Amino acid sequence: MTVSGPETPEPWPATPRANSVAVEQLRKEGNELFKCGDYEGALAAYTQALGLDATPQDQAILHRNRAACHLKLEDYDKAETEASKAIEKDGGDVKALYRRSQALEKLGRLDQAVLDLKRCVSLEPKNKVFQEALRNIGGQIQEKVRYMSSTDAKVEQMFQILLDPEEKGTEKKQKASQNLVVLAREDAGAEKIFRSNGVQLLQRLLDTGETDLMLAALRTLVGICSEHQSRTVATLSILGTRRVVSILGVENQAVSLAACHLLQVMFDALREGVKKGFRGKEGAIIVDPARELKILISNLLDLLTEVGVSGQGRDNALTLLIKAVPRKSPKDPNNSLTLWVIDQGLKKILEVGSSLQDPPGELTVTANSRMSASILLSKLFDDLKCDAERENFHRLCENYIKSWFEGHGLAGKLRAIQTVSCLLQGPCDAGNRALELSGVMESVIALCASEQEEEQLVAVEALIHAAGKAKRASFITANGVSLLKDLYKRSEKDSICIRALVGLCKLGSAGGTDFSMKQFAEGSTLKLAKQCRKWLCNDQIDAGTRRWAVEGLAYLTFDADVKEEFVEDAAALKALFQLSRSEERSVLFAVASALVNCTNSYDFEEPDPKMVELAKYAKQHVPEQHPKDKPSFVRARVKKLLAAGVVSAMVCMVKTESPVLTNSCRELLSRVFLALVEEVEDRGTVVAQGGGRALIPLALEGTDVGQTKAAQALAKLTITSNPEMTFPGERIYEVVRPLVSLLHLNCSGLQNFEALMALTNLAGISERLRQKILKEKAVPMVEGYMFEEHEMIRRAATECMCNLAMSKEVQDLFEAQGNDRLKLLVLYSGEEDELLQRAAAGGLAMLTSMRPTLCSRIPQVTTHWLEILQALLLSPNQELQHRGAVVVLNMVEASREIASTLMESEMMEILSVLAKGDQSPVSRAAAACLDKAVEYGLIQPNQDGE
Repeated sequence: MTVSGPETPEPWPATPRANSVAVEQLRKEGNELFKCGDYEGALAAYTQALGLDATPQDQAILHRNRAACHLKLEDYDKAETEASKAIEKDGGDVKALYRRSQALEKLGRLDQAVLDLKRCVSLEPKNKVFQEALRNIGGQIQEKVRYMSSTDAKVEQMFQILLDPEEKGTEKKQKASQNLVVLAREDAGAEKIFRSNGVQLLQRLLDTGETDLMLAALRTLVGICSEHQSRTVATLSILGTRRVVSILGVENQAVSLAACHLLQVMFDALREGVKKGFRGKEGAIIVDPARELKILISNLLDLLTEVGVSGQGRDNALTLLIKAVPRKSPKDPNNSLTLWVIDQGLKKILEVGSSLQDPPGELTVTANSRMSASILLSKLFDDLKCDAERENFHRLCENYIKSWFEGHGLAGKLRAIQTVSCLLQGPCDAGNRALELSGVMESVIALCASEQEEEQLVAVEALIHAAGKAKRASFITANGVSLLKDLYKRSEKDSICIRALVGLCKLGSAGGTDFSMKQFAEGSTLKLAKQCRKWLCNDQIDAGTRRWAVEGLAYLTFDADVKEEFVEDAAALKALFQLSRSEERSVLFAVASALVNCTNSYDFEEPDPKMVELAKYAKQHVPEQHPKDKPSFVRARVKKLLAAGVVSAMVCMVKTESPVLTNSCRELLSRVFLALVEEVEDRGTVVAQGGGRALIPLALEGTDVGQTKAAQALAKLTITSNPEMTFPGERIYEVVRPLVSLLHLNCSGLQNFEALMALTNLAGISERLRQKILKEKAVPMVEGYMFEEHEMIRRAATECMCNLAMSKEVQDLFEAQGNDRLKLLVLYSGEEDELLQRAAAGGLAMLTSMRPTLCSRIPQVTTHWLEILQALLLSPNQELQHRGAVVVLNMVEASREIASTLMESEMMEILSVLAKGDQSPVSRAAAACLDKAVEYGLIQPNQDGE
């Protein structure tokens, strides 16, 4: 037995059984799906066949076929499991042994892989595939041994230098720390450090308290724990979970961030362990990772309320909880971790959210801490699945607020109101419920009149947040406007004035973009906006206070007059972009909102004229668009924003490592980017300032709408610019998945079309990109759009398939029996749409060159094949002529029989005329056809030798 193409599913033996017909049918179905590249479909067919009453031999074949599918899907753990099941049925199953060796090699277990390969060679000594694989893996093992032995002394030497007190601050010590970090990035190096008592030695580096040594230790631990759950659990056991978490709380920001990165890597390793059922990368059985995960989270919750922890450390702890606790997808039914955190830690999160900045005896918080707490609360609330779970959340929040209201005097009321503000910024349903509690709204109104700045700040901010909630806006419009105006006019404190101004801005924008729904008199919003811009441009005011000016503009820019004045104010735009780059991260959402308003990139549907008339007749309100929100005004505003440097500012915002960059904020940025690339002439500016690179993470993470908008912007850039320049290096491969996502049926026709055009460009660049497109399962979707009624989409899909046809896998699909792919290309080559003809004829020329066997099938797919080819050769378009001539030449060279059919038709006369024309690719191809016909003896040259 030989193994040519060891990943091809095994044919079925002749085994007569009662269920053999059904099993064989499923096996055949699986094999066909496998050949077509639908590995998941093949897997499902083999699984269904296993459910029938099959013999052990049949089961072995199905298991090894499943192993082949898992290898293709790059799920090497499952591939190993399936191959092992086949081997259990038959210890001499050479294909199963080989497939298991492939899986083990990919999993890094080379010593086990080599044993399987040796067994394969002993069973089939002459098999060259096995011999070559054994040589390759043997070389890998030797290289690993050499590497490990050479690093032994290096690791020991590096730790000696780092722990030598006499080497303090030397260049030698700095180099040793850098080398240790680099070594830990490779799995073999990380394993060597770990086995050389490395964690204990790194603990000694952490205990020194020296910043450089602590950073080196933490970054080395990242390499040790990365994607390796057993080393992660061992590291936590040696260092102590409490000790690792406590490093977050140090005053040094760089050390705190490094500890945050380490804990994130640990979370990822433990989560993967939970998902895989306690199996680590190396396959060892370890303690329950779910338990370790809870211990880690419990320590983070405790850190939130510890006195002495730095504000940056508290922020980092909140960031980790935001990433680690909620489910990644609503499709995951298990939200038990969220429920556990709510029961164990909701009060601790509210403690941070209700903290006032810098008063004595309170928790140390930063300007971003309360916003991070709001985001965490929002994500926990959104992760709840039923009313009972949400009711429990509400109850816990309300009990916490009541506990501060009762028996704590004025200080307690301030904490309670601050908690309400935190909830209104996060899970607003809980915030609205809290506003209804007895005494809350009354206390807010009363404290607005306080003479103490701290008390006024808390009350005014709560009033501002409450104003945005529909249930309370009318109450506040009636009762709060006069209060806010009074505060704005009479307060001598900038911090109070600007917040009061924002409250007025928020209430003044209640009508949104509806020109006919304005809360204040004509010109009032322009005055408010002017004052906001004045505050924004005053760099003598701290960033935390100027942020409120941006909040005000985010509301006021619903008004088109405000938008026009804002984009004309170069100083205000410059100040806005500078603030977006500052440490004041909580300003990001307001900046993004203002930009969305200025570019009109929010969703807007043009009302049906008939419905408008009906509404007017019924005396119903009809929304009106501002004259300055028409497309010409919007385009002008976009150009002014581009000239002011909006792209650079947005690129910096996207790079922000902060929970404040929420999925909603990402969506806003995606909307603005899409508006910026709408005009072809603006795309070069966006690319030059790094917009292409910034769009990739927006297209891969965020809300569905945000990802789709970012993907569409990527498509527009890929269509009109050189993708290799727009997305240099490896980034170009990251663009493929977002583009393929636009091919789904829930996307618009324009998005489908732009995605196909962009993929066409990428598919024409390199085989590696084509393979990436195939891996993302784009081919079936592209084929579907080749049947689309819309001619532009149909043409784009055909062009895309033409470029993809350069890949062997796509050629196999056309060559497979029982499909109409070739027929469709032949028929499209005869369509009236010249561009569609060109795409289809190009695909035919490509396929018949690469796969000569297809030439003999062209006459079988349609009786009109000859007319279609003749029409191509007679076309006035030279490009079509050339493609037709190449197809005919390929057919002539493929078979004497086909050549005979062609020469017996009018084709010979057409070729003769073309061959006599001026020297061109068409005339040369036509002459080559005639020369081949002469060689076959089908025609004779004339007396002139022509």
